[in-house]
Amino acid sequence: MKILDGVCTLLRWVTGIIFIYAGGVKLLEPRVFATLIEAYGILPDTFILPVAVFLPLLEVVGGIGIIFNIKGSLSLIAGLILLFLLILGYGITMGLDVDCGCFGSGDSESKAFHGLKAVFLRDLFMMAGVFYIFLWRRYQKNKSRELFPTTAS
Repeated sequence: MKILDGVCTLLRWVTGIIFIYAGGVKLLEPRVFATLIEAYGILPDTFILPVAVFLPLLEVVGGIGIIFNIKGSLSLIAGLILLFLLILGYGITMGLDVDCGCFGSGDSESKAFHGLKAVFLRDLFMMAGVFYIFLWRRYQKNKSRELFPTTAS
């Protein structure tokens, strides 16, 4: 079981580092990220720049939170990945030839064919990791209940 606990810790750290890096890079150049958001054509112009700042900020906060195992951070990360999957799915369905915007303007994916499908698959793997963490926490919580059952009075 220690191995599975280690896998959970490793997944938390890797996911956290990815989100901190991705959010941090976009926070350094919010106007560039705003241009990437605009390419999807799903937000009114007035919301693009605020979203280009707020979304990466959430990524950084969620990344830090999941590393330090702060309550609610795993749900935030799961929600962000779900949002990204929906946006990528929209881009794939519409046949958009755009950069995913995942890691800002220096993203290597932006230099290749703007591979939204590959990014979609990567995000699915990240979501699988998040589900593993959720399930492991639930298992640990149920296991501790078995060890320390509450008595009815």
